[in-house]
Amino acid sequence: MSKQTVEVAGEAVGALIPDNGRLRFLAVKFSVWSLDGRVFATPDEARKAVAAVHGLEKRAPVFSTGMLAMNGQDIAPAPDAR
Repeated sequence: MSKQTVEVAGEAVGALIPDNGRLRFLAVKFSVWSLDGRVFATPDEARKAVAAVHGLEKRAPVFSTGMLAMNGQDIAPAPDAR
């Protein structure tokens, strides 16, 4: 068993390091830090976990660029500083 990289869209996000017959995930990008140190049975299991983490990142932002409510009052966003 040798070291393997895990890529997303052609960019390495982590490495799988052999560890007592299993594979320990070493995160190299912030987007997958939640998986750092996790142990997987197979490379496919690790890749599925990375895909699941990246699927969560595709959610809509919590705040839009429109009006925001603060203490019951609507507050307009700051104008662009162009």
